[in-house]
Amino acid sequence: MSITLDNNKLIKRSTKIHIQSILEKNKNWNVLDIGCGYSANKFANTICDVQDLSSFYKDKNFIKLDNKELPFENNHFDFVITSHVMEHVENLSFFISEIERVSKKGYIELPTKLEDNLVFENKKEHIWQMEFDDISNKLLIYKKVQYVEPVLTVSTIQKLREYFKNSLILELYWEDKIDHSFVDIQENLKKIKLSSLLRKFFSKKIRSVFK
Repeated sequence: MSITLDNNKLIKRSTKIHIQSILEKNKNWNVLDIGCGYSANKFANTICDVQDLSSFYKDKNFIKLDNKELPFENNHFDFVITSHVMEHVENLSFFISEIERVSKKGYIELPTKLEDNLVFENKKEHIWQMEFDDISNKLLIYKKVQYVEPVLTVSTIQKLREYFKNSLILELYWEDKIDHSFVDIQENLKKIKLSSLLRKFFSKKIRSVFK
């Protein structure tokens, strides 16, 4: 059975390196980076954030976001970047529709559910967890569930991304529409106790010593 994709409606896995190569070849594009804090993409000429970072981005067009609606006309941008933003947004459906409204394509970067559970800061700051369905090419969105007590800091997880990026980060490219679904998750799944994992670890270590 063959599967035909609508070329005008696409979301798929990609890599930040590949996206950077596309932007490098299209330096005339009008590019928005939204919610990036102090780490805007170097190819973005417009930065939008809830913080007033105008003094930091003196060489770019900085727009402070004061309302939920993005302060831009329809299709104003050639490309929009949202990196580690969507998991924080309370009204995510509206935010996604706004991204689609201001641009026809873009890049999304998100933590996987694994990374989301491992990092201390994510426990209180994140509202959503996400997975990507490679069969239906759709972003699946869940209310955040903490399956295990976090054990890592942001700086530590950034180091681990160098070696385990595919396990920790979702990198997605989209055109025309960010196909997505909100999914009810099984919150009654038994949560993993860190103490139990540590006991098993040390038990195995001790047995190996006395072999």
